[in-house]
Amino acid sequence: MKFFIDTANLDQIREAQSLGVLDGVTTNPSLMAKEGITGEKNIIEHYVKICELVDGDVSAEVIAVDFAGMVKEGEHLASLHPQIVVKIPMIEEGVKALKYFYDAGIKTNCTLVFSTGQALLAAKAGATYVSPFIGRLDDNSTDGLELIEDIRLVFDNYSYGTEILAASVRHTMHIVNCAKIGADVMTGPLSAIKGLLNHPLTDIGLEKFLSDYRKGN
Repeated sequence: MKFFIDTANLDQIREAQSLGVLDGVTTNPSLMAKEGITGEKNIIEHYVKICELVDGDVSAEVIAVDFAGMVKEGEHLASLHPQIVVKIPMIEEGVKALKYFYDAGIKTNCTLVFSTGQALLAAKAGATYVSPFIGRLDDNSTDGLELIEDIRLVFDNYSYGTEILAASVRHTMHIVNCAKIGADVMTGPLSAIKGLLNHPLTDIGLEKFLSDYRKGN
């Protein structure tokens, strides 16, 4: 499973990259605003900075909700850097845009997916990634992981090349469970990724090794 980090914070991206396990980055206007990055020029420049930090795909989101606007924005975003993946919302005009970009050879990430049917439409239209938001489903008393399982079944039935990108990952067990059920990619906060490091028996065992070593020196 690929590991993406969901942030616009350059320090967090650097830290995740330093672990040697980072495969890409996802971000959105809300995460940009959280870092104080507003205005089209500043956001565009920040996307390029992110691309220069990582080796993998970087999802950059369109703001337009009409086909022509998505195409215009998406082509501009894709021209910024070879690693840019154009992030398209799961709406009717978005599905049209997914097909347009597929035919143009531009990678896409279909975002705001909350049902298997939506994921199926995105795959049919040629999306590179489809992003079911599992955390937001959990927040609304719906099992987000069950959606990942259903999409995996459908995609495997028909050998779709679209990758399942588990988004809105909130914690470490989300990551582990997504890996168990076959998500191709997960994107989440640095805290969830680093949480995979933690186990009390590791800490106890290391302290015992070091304590025994110190006794002999």
